Amino acid sequence: MQAAYIHIPFCQHICHYCDFNKVFIERQPVDQYLEYLEKEIINTVQKVPFENMKTIFVGGGTPTALNMEQTKKLLAIINRHLRPFAPECELTFEANPGDLPKEKLNLLLEGGVSRISFGVQTFRDELLEKIGRKHTREDAFVAIREAQEVGFTNINVDLIYALPGQTIEDVKDTLDIAFTLGVQHFSAYSLIVEPKTVFYNLMNKGKLRLPGEDHEARMYEIVMDEMEKHGYHQYEISNFSKEGYESRHNLTYWNNETYYGFGAGAHSYVNGERIQNVGPLKQYFSKIDETGFPYLDVHEVTKIEKMEEELFLGLRKTKGVSRIGFQQKFGVEMDEIFARQLLYNKEHGLLEEKDGHVCLTRQGKLLGNEVFQSFLVD
Repeated sequence: MQAAYIHIPFCQHICHYCDFNKVFIERQPVDQYLEYLEKEIINTVQKVPFENMKTIFVGGGTPTALNMEQTKKLLAIINRHLRPFAPECELTFEANPGDLPKEKLNLLLEGGVSRISFGVQTFRDELLEKIGRKHTREDAFVAIREAQEVGFTNINVDLIYALPGQTIEDVKDTLDIAFTLGVQHFSAYSLIVEPKTVFYNLMNKGKLRLPGEDHEARMYEIVMDEMEKHGYHQYEISNFSKEGYESRHNLTYWNNETYYGFGAGAHSYVNGERIQNVGPLKQYFSKIDETGFPYLDVHEVTKIEKMEEELFLGLRKTKGVSRIGFQQKFGVEMDEIFARQLLYNKEHGLLEEKDGHVCLTRQGKLLGNEVFQSFLVD
């Protein structure tokens, strides 16, 4: 075990597209949540010990929605129970641009946080308002600049394209602005309208105007081309970085490695089991009181499922999946299990072979979900 995800389900506001486990922070039992989070971490680490933690990701929700005292408490919990960190451990905090005064940035830096991930999404104020964000482009500029001023040297900016009413020119403008910021990493995702979101309800009422598939594909191609042109290497379908600044935590998932998942609604992959925690806070508290663990579902992953996941997840990486690595991990050749899928996707120009790896072509990146789904064995 070298990785941990910690979920903080509190937000200062709820965005129109977000389907993660979250609640509006006002009048919520935040301090009680942190106490129970610590209990879960203690119990889990006793059950499944670790030696060196190489990556910890604090996500949400909005971790920076916590006040100063709560943030101190959270950092103390991490440092108390997930030490020793390996040298150069990557400790990431997700942040909203409007939630991070310099005082809190300094607190995070002093508490061991080495990477900040800002949920910027776009630099068009009209679009920010349309998707339910409360910050402005100026807030984003200030937050990123102040993070750099206090000493953060590993900063990610999240962007979303294919937003309601967004044009190709909007995407180009956002990228042009983004490249002036001097950050080390970008994540760029196309909008997915998920159930139980404001956008989903609007779509069902015919009130959500989204760019068509062709426009969405063109936007993605522009993102890929412009990132490469500006020195950001695409190492995963939606992730681009300067050399040496790839997200170790994201790569834990795409490499199909094990990780702890702490907090309400979090997911873990531990000892061959995929575990989902309960989401509602009251259930989270009561489950820990009853059993010591907040599990909603525990699934033992079969060998065939592990092999499917190796392809399903690994093909997201630009370098793809190693044939030798697959054989060493599972004791069988990739073609023994997936010959039909490999042939089909190669014939359709979606997969290719490079340096002993199976990887997506450029066309395959545009149709990634179809390729991934094809490796789910009937």
